[in-house]
Amino acid sequence: METKNWIGGEWMKPNGGEVIIHNPSNLEEEVGVLYCSTEDDVRQAGEAAKRAAKSWGRLSGSARGELLYTIADTLQHQLEEVATLASREMGKPITEMKMEVMRGVQLLRYYAGEGVRTNGSIIPSAQPDTLQYSKRVPLGVVGLITPWNFPVAIPIWKLAPALICGNTVIWKPAEYASLTATKLAQIFAEAGLPDGVLNLVIGKGRVIGNILVEELEIDAISFTGSTAVGKQIAAKCAKRNIKYQTEMGGKNAAIVCRDANLDETVPILLSGAFRSAGQKCTATSRVIVDKAIWEPFLWAIRKGMSSVKLSNALDPQAYLGPVASKDQYHTVQSFVDLARKDAEIVVEGTINQKEDGYYIPPIVVKGVDANHTLVQDEIFGPFISLLPAENFEEAIDLCNRSIYGLSASIFTQNLNHAFRFLEEAEAGMVRVNQETAGVEYQAPFGGMKMSSSHTREQGTAALDFYTQIKTCAIRY
Repeated sequence: METKNWIGGEWMKPNGGEVIIHNPSNLEEEVGVLYCSTEDDVRQAGEAAKRAAKSWGRLSGSARGELLYTIADTLQHQLEEVATLASREMGKPITEMKMEVMRGVQLLRYYAGEGVRTNGSIIPSAQPDTLQYSKRVPLGVVGLITPWNFPVAIPIWKLAPALICGNTVIWKPAEYASLTATKLAQIFAEAGLPDGVLNLVIGKGRVIGNILVEELEIDAISFTGSTAVGKQIAAKCAKRNIKYQTEMGGKNAAIVCRDANLDETVPILLSGAFRSAGQKCTATSRVIVDKAIWEPFLWAIRKGMSSVKLSNALDPQAYLGPVASKDQYHTVQSFVDLARKDAEIVVEGTINQKEDGYYIPPIVVKGVDANHTLVQDEIFGPFISLLPAENFEEAIDLCNRSIYGLSASIFTQNLNHAFRFLEEAEAGMVRVNQETAGVEYQAPFGGMKMSSSHTREQGTAALDFYTQIKTCAIRY
């Protein structure tokens, strides 16, 4: 397969260079070719989106919703094909990838329904014979910059609300998810989305991302990626006075209280930390354990790791696959090397495959303090740091000792501790006896502190970002 741009309803092969995409599970396998766009390609996409904005925005919400339903049906029909391509491109286990594609289907149907739901409110007027009301109206043209770790779900949880609200889109996916992005755009085209409503531009962020953020006539940017890049985008958008949304890093903590059921807790912790090879912004990275159960917990997590199978992403039994790319491999491996130097390894997984790939065995470490790099920096790999806590109060303090505030969880049977945690944990998503990862699609997604820019994705909260409020009054 090869990538193409989809601009103004036409498929185009850009000429800004090419990159061969190899399967991170088996580096001998070529999955496809990524053709990079030039700055002119982005400008062309901007013009196409602007041309289509007025007619798409005037279309009824019901009509836009029907198109999203059709896209959902088309995606579900091609679920196996999309999931297999994505697994081969970026290494997520096929079983998990199929679930992600299905989540994309659910998101499309959820937002399709928003086309016929309430779109404003009646506001009483102090003047006689006057009708005053508010309504949501489209922003216009929005730019979407999406990551590689959820190559289907994250683009769709941006695309679906942007489209149902009447905006046209310029979509720049991550390099290591560009084959999957091309396939998704083909599905949108096949479903009959009008020309110019969605424009896909493939390429390197430093070439085309800057043009999208700094130059094009757009009304908003929604970005998911690193905190460093997100802060740069926020500053540039603020300077231009355009709306922005940045979902960035996480260093998510799970607290294990002395009354936790370890037989139930440990499998949940391992899933939250090691599914997708830990490449989730919501992955469990810090586990804070009450000292009263420290030794039983260490025994339980060593036992639990025996069921964690690292294998080829297309293996239906794989618990986790490789990390997504060579750069990601070297980044995560540098943290593993640091752990071997500064920390004590509690347990480490093994590689159950023969291919040459970007495999990093999952690892659990202890013996470093709360300010250590391993505890404070986002690793984005299959890595857990354990921290002991004297009591509940210290556990909450350790949980909040981070520049990030995306997701956090607690494992306890004590309702007082559970509700105190929900109130006191400094994170945008807090959960009791559940993973830090896996927020449902109909619920708001986003964090506090340096994790997010104070808006939310998913659920009806996403509609706030992709619209602006118009207040109307008429005297009769």
